[in-house]
Amino acid sequence: MHPQSLATAVLIMLVGTLYPPLMTNAAGQADHWLSMSVFWAMSAGFVRGVGFVPRALAWRSLFSGWACAAALALAVFLKFSQ
Repeated sequence: MHPQSLATAVLIMLVGTLYPPLMTNAAGQADHWLSMSVFWAMSAGFVRGVGFVPRALAWRSLFSGWACAAALALAVFLKFSQ
């Protein structure tokens, strides 16, 4: 298990569930690029957090702890660049 990735994924899940307007743009419309990066971070966090490590290099790269951090950094960048 990787507790930091799992905690990040659970936090993203809770915040996204309790406050969905966080993933909208200034006009109140859904920001699809922001949502995609947030959900990628959440997915990578859950996959790595429960201890699963895919065998294929591409999947291992997309669902690693570093991918979780990179996707979360991308989401923060996209949110504050509006």
